[in-house]
Amino acid sequence: MSADNKATDTQTGLLNRLLNKVEVIGNKLPDPAVMFAGLLVIIWVLSLIFSQFTYTEIDPRTGVEITVNNLLAPTAMANFLATMVNTFMYFAPLGVVLVAMLGIGVAERSGFINVGIKLLLNTTPKAMLTPMLILVAIVSHTAVDAGYVLVIPLGGVIFYAAGRHPLAGIAAAFAGVSGGFSANFVPSAIDPLLQGITQTAAQMHNPDVMLNPLNNWGFTAASCLLVVLVGWYLTDKIIEPRLKGTEIDGDSDAMPQIEEVSPRDRKAFYSAVVTMLLGVIILFAVTIPEGSALRDPETAAIASFNAPLMQSIVPLIFLLFWVPGIVHGYVSGNFKESRDVISAMTKSMEGMAYYMVMAFFCALFIKAFGDSNLGILLSIKGANLLQAMALPGGVTLVGIIFLVAFINLFVGSASAKWMLIAPIFVPMLMQLGLSPDLTQAAYRVGDSASNIITPLLPYFPLVVVYCQRYVKGTGIGTLVSLMLPYSVALLVLWSAFLLIYWGIGLPLGLQSSYSYPA
Repeated sequence: MSADNKATDTQTGLLNRLLNKVEVIGNKLPDPAVMFAGLLVIIWVLSLIFSQFTYTEIDPRTGVEITVNNLLAPTAMANFLATMVNTFMYFAPLGVVLVAMLGIGVAERSGFINVGIKLLLNTTPKAMLTPMLILVAIVSHTAVDAGYVLVIPLGGVIFYAAGRHPLAGIAAAFAGVSGGFSANFVPSAIDPLLQGITQTAAQMHNPDVMLNPLNNWGFTAASCLLVVLVGWYLTDKIIEPRLKGTEIDGDSDAMPQIEEVSPRDRKAFYSAVVTMLLGVIILFAVTIPEGSALRDPETAAIASFNAPLMQSIVPLIFLLFWVPGIVHGYVSGNFKESRDVISAMTKSMEGMAYYMVMAFFCALFIKAFGDSNLGILLSIKGANLLQAMALPGGVTLVGIIFLVAFINLFVGSASAKWMLIAPIFVPMLMQLGLSPDLTQAAYRVGDSASNIITPLLPYFPLVVVYCQRYVKGTGIGTLVSLMLPYSVALLVLWSAFLLIYWGIGLPLGLQSSYSYPA
């Protein structure tokens, strides 16, 4: 064996030992539901302690000094009990997951999805499954959170059906959906949402600043290639080899099998696909007119966060899978009567029972963390520290990326987090001569890279459930250890990519610039 090969084996061995330790430690953590309940108690105690102090930091939302709220105060506890039901009911991921899964469950149990996967495997080389899956995961951002409830579980199904480890497929899809959240060549609702926050923050320094909603489109489109290449390499060379010793002990009857597609199933699939395409064509037909009810009522834009089309993504996913699923079920003979459709929807909800328990405690924790103002305090203190260091522009930019990645471990929402720190970061870098467009691009890199290693991501417990379908003993530590290489690699390489992109002078997006004033 050559010296280079020995060095590579040593490095791989060290990495595996490190990830194994992460997995062991992580799996010693309590069940996710218990963990969120415990964190809720911790937040209560911390809110009591830190509420005893005064702070000079200014809350950018109110313009007054931050006050940590004592959640153990009698009025706060009374409010907690009074709003507990609404907190759970209005927990955003819960409705997204359940509504989407009602439609996807019909498509799955009718055979529509399984037949589609089999036909896809017949035309896609096994070696190209990983990059194709990651690319599809990236594009799924256009449909808001569809990737979490559709693409990630399909990653496991596709890999398992191809004879590969399903957890590697889930990891690759998760890396594309969440780790590559800001890499997309297709504009989505997140673009104008972040741009609006950035513009408001920039106008604190200069009221005349105006930004284009697609001010980062060039960078996010180019980032697709980086995320696909990084994810492809890590999945095939690091993650999947490490999973060779992980036994697949899930219910074999519930897992897809590689079988020949019968002529009747093929006919049913194409009938369902035609139905789905007709639905998409009808959707486009009613969206294209300028006066369409699906456009933003104020700007007539399609990709606006306020456009009914963007707000209807989850119901549209439900319909675009539910109706074709029914067509496939009846044509294939898997559905004989309407009760079979309802049964398929019921079965899909049975599989979500564990997630609903975790979502209950997760919703309560996130609500308490926000009400306490501890997250705001942490974000602003970190940003003020970075400002006081007065580092060069490029170093400051990387510092912001790493700080955002750290804060993202505690404050998951991309828009909420940017609302809190944009009023500090954007004017600060404008004073250093860096444009709001560039600052927003840096934020998006940091916000994406650490999504996949924080159990506080609302969809993280759901991904654990997906893994448990194949490996029953999967815990938080298992998933974190799988995703840690992606997170570290994306954080480092994507930061370097932004600096190189900036150095070359490639366009960040439409009507954007790197320097201020432009």
